[in-house]
Amino acid sequence: MTVTPGQDRLKVQLNRPEVRNAIDATMVEELHAVCAHLEREPKILILAGTEVNGKGVFASGADIAQLRERRRADALRGVNSQLFNRIAKLPMPVIAALDGYALGGGAELAWAADFRLGTPGLKIGQPETGLGIIAAAGALWRIKELAGEAVAKEILLAGRILSAEESLTAGLISEIHEPAELDAAADALADRIGKQDPLAVQISKKVFHMPREAHPHVDELAQAILFESEAKFDRMQAFLDRKKK
Repeated sequence: MTVTPGQDRLKVQLNRPEVRNAIDATMVEELHAVCAHLEREPKILILAGTEVNGKGVFASGADIAQLRERRRADALRGVNSQLFNRIAKLPMPVIAALDGYALGGGAELAWAADFRLGTPGLKIGQPETGLGIIAAAGALWRIKELAGEAVAKEILLAGRILSAEESLTAGLISEIHEPAELDAAADALADRIGKQDPLAVQISKKVFHMPREAHPHVDELAQAILFESEAKFDRMQAFLDRKKK
């Protein structure tokens, strides 16, 4: 895994080309370390894959050789689900730049992101039932939230693998770019996020994921905090000053 820090973002490139970026125990540990860093120092996270024989691969799922040997106790530990939940709850937004295959655990990692960008060669889905297991690291509920029950059941129960265009139509990705332009597109999105007030973004993300019954009270409490922030006064004054010119 390659980690490239920036002023307001952290880029993580999954880099196990020999196994098409299969998610193994080492990668899980490394991603937990990334999360720990971003929980201490909030930044935008960009997740990307690598090239295999000239073609992009985001992540082809769990390492099947390791997965085959896992037993009941391993399932109950929720190794991947705990990691993906942690990624989803990071303070600042997470962007998944998806090129080529994003399957199984690789797709579930993508579903945990706040934004998903794809290339024309994207193939994303959950083939777990074909291997005698379920997509137990978030797909069973995240896809339904993102795309609705009908699409979710096609993916989860019928093993449907979606193309980039199908994913865009379903709302599972928000943009399609050529592979050579994908990194720049992810950076452009990060730039737009970076222009916002970081505290307002962090609080918006947290409130967005609150249960329906928490609204509108939680919104009002969050706004009360931001109404007292120094950034609010500075940004609004700058806006008013620009209008005078």
